[in-house]
Amino acid sequence: MITGLNRLVDLVEQHLGEELDVAAFARSLGTTEYHLRRMFSSLAGMPLSEYLRRRRMTMAAADVVRGHPDLLGIAVRYGYGSSEAFGRAFRAVHGAAPGDVRRDGGPLRTQPQLRFRLTVEGSNPMDTRIAERPAFRLAGHAVRVPLIHRGVNPHIQQHVASLPPAEHDRLKALSDTDPAGLLAVTDDAAPDAAEGTELTYLHGVAVTADTSVAEDLDTIEVPAGQWAVFRSSGAYPQTLQDTWAATASEWFPSNPWRLRPGPSIVAIIDRAADFTTATSDLWLPVEPA
Repeated sequence: MITGLNRLVDLVEQHLGEELDVAAFARSLGTTEYHLRRMFSSLAGMPLSEYLRRRRMTMAAADVVRGHPDLLGIAVRYGYGSSEAFGRAFRAVHGAAPGDVRRDGGPLRTQPQLRFRLTVEGSNPMDTRIAERPAFRLAGHAVRVPLIHRGVNPHIQQHVASLPPAEHDRLKALSDTDPAGLLAVTDDAAPDAAEGTELTYLHGVAVTADTSVAEDLDTIEVPAGQWAVFRSSGAYPQTLQDTWAATASEWFPSNPWRLRPGPSIVAIIDRAADFTTATSDLWLPVEPA
């Protein structure tokens, strides 16, 4: 996967002014676009689309500063159909219009070319199992929230806190299949969603496909398939988030599995009364690579 990601970076450089056929490239690596984008985003810290935009604007800025006389020509070279669209993208990256940068020489926010390298990790074994699950349903209370990679998500906290205690008990009583108990579910996120992008968060439980669910509950239908289940224990949510990151940097590159579309599920196995520490299972939908 590391070699494939570096080949993808090279492909970006070769086609800065063109649309990338990421799906075809993923197939050439023997993987899927979904998995490739998820791995790139997790390891690079930004979506592939954002990296491409930053590299385009880095190279375009060099043309602007060098005094290329035709801003429209620069815009077209980097895949923009008009000077206006190019100017908006340029300002979004550099914080200044092309004309201002040409006059003043800056400010410029340069995106260096990425290079992925294999480092020696894995001194701490990851507690993982593969679970085969029939189709099931997730039922509970859903809300749209912004994606936050690190720390507690206050929007999720607010959503869960707004539910009365009796509702938590009602959901627990409804749970009748694995993953057991109250669950934190994220769904509808693009494979390389940037931080701040909205996704669906569901506070709920898993039930069998034929379990009757009340109409006032939101549901997510989950098809049959395999899941990688990662257990972690420690400070919450930091340890869980570290485990999530390690799936991309350590587990997937060294195991014959890849991500497939579907919700990500967190089940709390045990926790401190103040929730500062917890043992949790992270369920990620996977398929053989």
